[in-house]
Amino acid sequence: MTPERFHTIVAAYGADPRRWPEQEREAATTWAALHRDEANAVLAASAGIDAWLDSDTIAPPDYALQARVVASAPVRRPVPPRRLMWWSSAAIAGVGLAGGLAGAFAVSFFLVTGEPPPVHELSWLTTGFGGSSADWSGE
Repeated sequence: MTPERFHTIVAAYGADPRRWPEQEREAATTWAALHRDEANAVLAASAGIDAWLDSDTIAPPDYALQARVVASAPVRRPVPPRRLMWWSSAAIAGVGLAGGLAGAFAVSFFLVTGEPPPVHELSWLTTGFGGSSADWSGE
């Protein structure tokens, strides 16, 4: 810690060590303990400004400000919940109907032809525990 850096920290963050950056706090307090006279002068000059800034209070917003903020908000028309529920119910019914029709078509097709669907063992469908149709161990 240099004297210039200590002066910069106190000027930027004030005399209270709790406000100093954590990574430099220990080095700054050690430097202040070793150079007590110079540190006391810098801290005393900054303590007056800190006390003045700490004494400043902000009044809570009054009702007129709150009313202006609420009045300036954009108006949004709410969508009736029945309209939204109708569309989602129709979508679910449509998907169910499409799936039922596809299943009925597949079953009726295999009943008309009299042949079960062919079973293919695809190499990408097998697991590490089952036999693979693509066995490369012979090479």
